[in-house]
Formats: sequence, C-alpha cells, structure tokens
Amino acid sequence: MNIFVTGASGFIGSAVVQELLGQGHQVTGLARSDASAAALEHVGVRVHRGTIDDPAGIAAAAAEADGVVHLAFKHDDFTDMVNSAGSDLLVVKALTAALAGTDRPLVVTSATALVAGLGRPAIEDDEADPDRPGAARGPAERTTVAVAEHGVRSSLVRLPPSVHGAGDGHGFVPTLVRIAREKGQSAYVGDGSNVWPAVHRLDAAHLFRLALESAPAGTRLHAAAEQGVPMRDIATAIGDALGVPVVSLDPADAAAQLGWIAGFAAADNPTSSARTRELLGWEPTGPTLLDDLAAGVYGGV
Repeated sequence: MNIFVTGASGFIGSAVVQELLGQGHQVTGLARSDASAAALEHVGVRVHRGTIDDPAGIAAAAAEADGVVHLAFKHDDFTDMVNSAGSDLLVVKALTAALAGTDRPLVVTSATALVAGLGRPAIEDDEADPDRPGAARGPAERTTVAVAEHGVRSSLVRLPPSVHGAGDGHGFVPTLVRIAREKGQSAYVGDGSNVWPAVHRLDAAHLFRLALESAPAGTRLHAAAEQGVPMRDIATAIGDALGVPVVSLDPADAAAQLGWIAGFAAADNPTSSARTRELLGWEPTGPTLLDDLAAGVYGGV
C-alpha cells in the first residue's frame, strides 16, 4: 500500500515510516521544512510539502493514498493545548472527509491522558473524559470513531505520556529531566504513587502498522507496554541519572516547580492494553522506561 504519514520525520513518525517500509509499504510523508524533506527522501519516502495548518492540502494527499497514519501535532506549545487540539481536529475532519466511502484505513493518534483518573486501569472502550488532562483531544477521538460508520476503517492509537527511547528530546520525560537539571532536584507530586503508562518508540511504531493493516473500523487501541510506572520511581531514576536529590512536592506547590507539566505529573493514568494485544497480536519487546533512564538515554537532554 501507499501510505500517507503526517509527522513522518518526527520522533515516533520516523520509526513508523521505517516499520512501514520494512513491511514493503510505500510511504508519502508530510514535510514542512527542507530538512524534513531531505531526511524523508534519504530513506526512500516520497515527500508532500505542507503543514498541519493546511487541512485542505493534507486531505488532497490523503485522497491519493491507500491509507493514512496521522501523527503530526503541535507539540511546541503544550501550554495552549486547546489551540493545538483545535488545529488537530480540523486536520482529522479533513482526513475523514477525504476518505469517506473508500473503506481505506485511517489511524489517528490520541493520548491515554484522556482516560486518566478512573480509579482503575483504563481500557480501550473507555471514552475521553472532558475533565482530564489532555481532554481537548476528545473531539478528534469522537470524530475518528464516528467515521467508521461512513466507509472508513478508522482506528485510534492512544499513546502514553512516555513514548521513550533514544532521540526523545521533546516529550514529557525529557521535560522532567530538564526541569530537574534546572532546579537542582527531581520532583514528584504527593507520595508519587500515581502512575504513567509507557511504551518504547519502536513498539509504538509496530502497533501503528498493525492498526493500519488490520484494526477493525472504529477501534480504540492502547500503546501501553507498561500499565503504570510510579511517578516516584520515574523521579528517582531521573535524580540518580543527574546526581540530584529527589523530593516530594505538595500538590499546591507543584506548578511553581514543574510549570505546565504539573497536572500531568500528578495524574494517575494506569492503562491496560490487554484488548489491543489480543485483537492485533501486539507484543512489546523494547526496554522499559526505567531501563532507558538507567542506561543514560536522556543524559543529553
């Protein structure tokens, strides 16, 4: 198949591209810069120049493809998640309109944070809670699932707060590392027993391919290799790697130390991927988040 991938040159997207090429698919990748275009061409990817601020152009590229994987998102400003999610929703609507009635696959990226705080491990059937961190992405989820009734084999891949591995420079864990280095201490909120799910970058890429090839229409999938890593353990691993003390923050003081990521750092997000594994035969094999922290993967962040 010829697959159109947005975010194709990014940390996760570049791994998805290699996964697709390795299985004999052809790939067209969205590139907004000369550097991104050159990187894609270097690995044998056809380039579609444009940005996610041009939904019509993205829709035109999607209409020519046999399937679409949508990974691009405005990660450069997590402090304005509503605006970023609004832009993403416009792209998702454009993609669903372009593919309606074709029975082609569309895989859209979402986040496990939308189903945090349930008091139990979230499952794939849980719908986005509008009161949770990252909830602004909920409308894109609903749009993706709904288009399954209009001739699109749509699926969602919910990514954990930590998609880890070499090259992760802009995600949540690198942000915590940078804050710990700047403040001279690595912090968790409260007793740190709240958890984040996690997945290695290559395992996430493998799931995107499986979803593209065989996920039933309207499926929600969880890319959680680890159901939940305690935030106290994550903070401790960061502190050990940097040689700085590890401290507990009162929830009322967390924002002063952690800034915009404080709400995510305090979120309890245990996430099951049992149905995903059973449905698609997905079996993660990469190192754990704590393994990567201990191995110094984030030392250069």
